[in-house]
Formats: sequence, structure tokens, C-alpha cells
Amino acid sequence: MSSDSIKLGTRGSPLALCQAGLVSEELRRRWPDLEVVIVPIKTSGDKFLDVALSQVGGKGLFVKEIEEALLERRIDLAVHSMKDLPAELAPGLGEGAVTRREDPLDALIARNNLQFAELPHAARIGTSSLRRQVQLLHCRPDLQIVPLRGNVQTRLKKLEELNLDAIVLAAAGLIRLGLQDRMTERLQPDLCLPAIGQGALAIEIRQDDQRTAELVDTLNHCETQRITTAERAFLRCLGGSCVTPIAAFGEITGEALVLTGMVAGLDGKRLLRHAIRGEASAPEQVGQALAEALLAAGAGDILREIEAQLLEKGR
Repeated sequence: MSSDSIKLGTRGSPLALCQAGLVSEELRRRWPDLEVVIVPIKTSGDKFLDVALSQVGGKGLFVKEIEEALLERRIDLAVHSMKDLPAELAPGLGEGAVTRREDPLDALIARNNLQFAELPHAARIGTSSLRRQVQLLHCRPDLQIVPLRGNVQTRLKKLEELNLDAIVLAAAGLIRLGLQDRMTERLQPDLCLPAIGQGALAIEIRQDDQRTAELVDTLNHCETQRITTAERAFLRCLGGSCVTPIAAFGEITGEALVLTGMVAGLDGKRLLRHAIRGEASAPEQVGQALAEALLAAGAGDILREIEAQLLEKGR
């Protein structure tokens, strides 16, 4: 590799490659003499497609092999969907930049273009996200949740193949793949809070790599970074894993950051939700304050119950 080239690691799914391409194009636009080589890496999360993530270790499985490649210097940077990142990055690695957030909401893709409120009684909804599942069941206990894994195109096919009434996917992924016409409805945060970091791309680098840090810093979107920092601080303070039903969604208005968070039991019957307003310039503190407010309301009890239930299932 020449001094004017850089290796970018990513998962090999169509969406991941598309996202890596967006970052590569932006790097080349800002650094015209830079050659960006995209290196697809198969992760554990891509190998266990027939079981729920909660049964095989959670979303950290989507980054483990990529982080190993970074630490072993086989790649210089990695591009992740931020919602796939664990609350803590591997030692020696850091967040080099966060790109401008795409639509952060979840999207409903339903037969006959039905809205969520129009879905029939006991409608079959495809999703393997506990976060989505508990919020939808909290609103509509009659729904039947059908496990759904695979890339975006695979999930869209399963809407027909499994005779589902609807599936739920991240709007950002559909938009980036040019599939936004498939969306029936964008699920508003008062119905379904999105995943922490959803819609944003995280660029991960080695902490000792000053050259790459300088290259990717030009891609950083300050507002998105502040919002996602608050959301991730909320997750970290709660001590929840990526498979527990935790959600947070931040918005900046002027100098204020409004952060809304949710913790729920696995059946969706008990759901705690709270919003807090703080200084946009202090996102870590906003996330921590929201976590402390929910813990004071009983979130710790819910999280302990979930941990016990997941351990029981794993036996």
C-alpha cells in the first residue's frame, strides 16, 4: 500500500458495501489523491442467520472480526452502522468520525400499503429486534411477532415467503439502497423509538493512527456526533447489552439536546419511557442523566429480569 492509499473494512452485505462506498466517495472527494481500497470482512453475525442475536451474543458479533482486522493493521479504518456498535469499543480503538445521520426512524413495510393502525387483529409482524418487538407489543398486544434475520433484500422477500402482514426495517437502510418506495409508514418515536445510533455511520480507527484520524475527521458531522454520544452514554450508563430492549433518540434544537429513552420487559407489558433536556455541548451528561432517571423509575429491575430470562433461555 502506498502512502496515498487506505484500506477500509466493512461487512459484506449489500447495505454495508453501499455504506462503505458512501464513505469512500466522500474521502476521495475531500482527498482527491487518496486511493480507498474496500475490504469486505465476514463477521460472526453474518454466519448465524437462523437464530436470534440474543441467543448467540448480540450485535457485537457484527464488529468483532472487523475490530480484530483493525488492531492487526490489516485495515486502516472500519465503517459500521452505529446501531451495531457495542456500548464499549475494543481497547486501542476509537471513534474517528460520525457521518451525518440519515432518517433515524423505523419503517413499516406492509401488505396492501396498510398503516400500522390499520393492521388486522393478530397481524403477523416480522422482526428479530427485541427493541421493536416490545414497543409494538406494548401498543398492540394482539400482534404475532415472527423472527426475521438476513440482509434487507432477504427480509423484504420473506414478507411474501412467510405470508407476513408486515415487517419492520430501518428507514435509513432502505433509503441508502434506493428502496424507500417500499416503505408504507415511518414509525414515529412516540410509537417506536429507534435503535441507539440508528441512521448514523461510525468510522472506527486505531487510537494511535494519527494519519487516518486526520483523513476521517473531515467527514465528522458535529450535530450527529453529539446526539449519538448522548444516546450511547445512555446505553453505557444503563449497562444494557445490544440485545436488551433499550432505545434512545436525541434531537438538537438550538443549544438544547432533548433525549428520549425507553426500557421495557421482554413481553412489552412493562415499558418505562422518559425524556430529558440538557446542553447540546454536554451530551455525555445528558445521556447519563436520562439513564439515572429511568433507573430511579425501576429500569434496573427490568434489566435484571431480562438478564435472568435470557440466561434461562440459553440453558
